[in-house]
Amino acid sequence: MGKEPIIIVAGEPNSVFLEIFFKSIKAKTYKSPLIIIVSRKLLKDQMRKLGFDFKINDINKKLKDFSRLDNNKINLVNVDYSFNKCFEKITSKSNKYINQCFITALNIIQQNNFSKFINGPISKKSFLKGKTLGITEYLSNKTKSNEVAMLIYNKCLAVSPLTTHLALKDVHKKITKQKIYTQVNLINKFYKTRFDKLPRIAITGLNPHCESNFQNSEEDKVIIPAIKKLRLKNNKINGPFPADTIFTKSLLTKYDVIIGMYHDQVLTPMKALFDFDAINITLGLPFTRISPDHGPNYSMLGKNLSNPKSLMKALKFLDK
Repeated sequence: MGKEPIIIVAGEPNSVFLEIFFKSIKAKTYKSPLIIIVSRKLLKDQMRKLGFDFKINDINKKLKDFSRLDNNKINLVNVDYSFNKCFEKITSKSNKYINQCFITALNIIQQNNFSKFINGPISKKSFLKGKTLGITEYLSNKTKSNEVAMLIYNKCLAVSPLTTHLALKDVHKKITKQKIYTQVNLINKFYKTRFDKLPRIAITGLNPHCESNFQNSEEDKVIIPAIKKLRLKNNKINGPFPADTIFTKSLLTKYDVIIGMYHDQVLTPMKALFDFDAINITLGLPFTRISPDHGPNYSMLGKNLSNPKSLMKALKFLDK
């Protein structure tokens, strides 16, 4: 078969993902064969309406032999999906289709011992419906992986929220010493395996300026004791740092990873710094899962103006 293929789930059918997929394969900055799991009809319709022209190599999803992969065509595993027209509104009617795409991908990965997986964005409101916080947790449940973490990675800096798509009013309830230990261990393992290095990690506080006007703050009760214990085990870790200063230029060069207490605390400055030049990696799964660092972006649907940089980065990262 040669180089191991990268398995791709296109995700929400009414998103910009297929547009950036077409732009990425046209740029061809990778050598690994790609297998995309998507509705054949949807892919062909979007290809036509967006002005792309690629040949399709149909793959039988029941086969374990992927020797017929063709790098000059789109290797496609079809999942049937009924729709009236391209670029419809995002609704829950595509949920069954999206779920089947993920199940098909996970079966292919497990049966063939593949290790490279990319998924396009989904609508958390429509697809997950509050049953789980995000695709990180969805895949954790599907693969029975108890300890996972989100890492938004750029070679200059990565960030990792301790809690992910959680309402701010609930964040403080989920900040525990054990969760901090787990997050640091998963990040250390990733950097050791991928880059043969122990990363320099900074941890933010939860409260403004790492201070509060009440006793037993999260910094005093949880974050500082956790950092002290981790430092005793020779981790390269410092904190807690106020979130409003850790992203200043004088501190950025001192760290490889910044762990924040909640999603937007670290993802907002990360996107301000690097735009789409970052990828979302799930740590702790039995395979390397990456998602481009953007959502379905319905407002840009069909305009052919979306930036493919994040998906191109994901393909390049997995191509090694």
